[in-house]
Amino acid sequence: MTFAMIIAGLAFLLAGGEALVHGSVAVATRLGISPLMIGLTLVGFGTSAPELFTSVQAALAGSSGIAVGNIVGSNIANILLILGLVALFMPIATQRTALIRDGALLVGSALLFSALCYAGQLGIMAGTVLLAGLAGYLLLLWTQERHKPETSQPETAAPSQDALLPSVAFTIGGIALVMLGARFLVSGAIDLARIWGTPESVIGLTIVAIGTSLPELATSIVAAIRKQPDVAFGNVVGSNIFNVLAIGGTTALVTPLTVPPDMLTFDIPIMIAVSFALVIVAWTGSRIVRLEGAFLLAGFGIHQLLLWT
Repeated sequence: MTFAMIIAGLAFLLAGGEALVHGSVAVATRLGISPLMIGLTLVGFGTSAPELFTSVQAALAGSSGIAVGNIVGSNIANILLILGLVALFMPIATQRTALIRDGALLVGSALLFSALCYAGQLGIMAGTVLLAGLAGYLLLLWTQERHKPETSQPETAAPSQDALLPSVAFTIGGIALVMLGARFLVSGAIDLARIWGTPESVIGLTIVAIGTSLPELATSIVAAIRKQPDVAFGNVVGSNIFNVLAIGGTTALVTPLTVPPDMLTFDIPIMIAVSFALVIVAWTGSRIVRLEGAFLLAGFGIHQLLLWT
């Protein structure tokens, strides 16, 4: 029953996240919202919706280990697992101009989140600081990107209300599925931790974190197959920044989070280290090659093995 709840939760999260992204983007497009703002907000929010709802649900259930472990574990999995797999398909090229901005924000957001964790309980003040950082990040992106020329789009007739209804229904249905999936996944994860006698933080860092990263994994693999590895790189970097700022901030505002001591001494330093390593590797070589992808995957395997031993 426990495994059935976890599998059902993961399935609902994946399906709901996909429906939420497609539905919200379709609604925004029909309402005339610019593609830039869609990419910066709706797509990023949608692909991270599973992490958001799962962490909030876990926090409300009194499982801070799962809530924080989901954030930290997802960031580690995004870099080591997802980029490692994509790099095995084909080298990931990076643009240095974008890397200066986004790489600095990636490392900076990880350091900010970590500093707040080491300060003690993540509460209202920490949540406010993280969400303020998210607002600053989005404002910076909008300010820098809004002057770039948009790809010309063919003119289309204004959409009717009937054309909007299916997209709105898709969006609402996606939210409902994500919420239901988060409830199933958290309940199953808590039960599994009790049955196995495993700390909830370990379950959050492994099963829950990997499960909630499935939308990013699917998006990045598809991008690699379509020979757009730079999309996969941007997806991972943006998702990691959003995870610590938006999900960490929102969850901390909902209810105070107590960070497990073992996460402070092991997993959070690893999250910082892999964030630094990603920027250094991408900067020095201007791309992530297959050999480096294999090292990333090996690092992910070692991290998972150490958690379970």
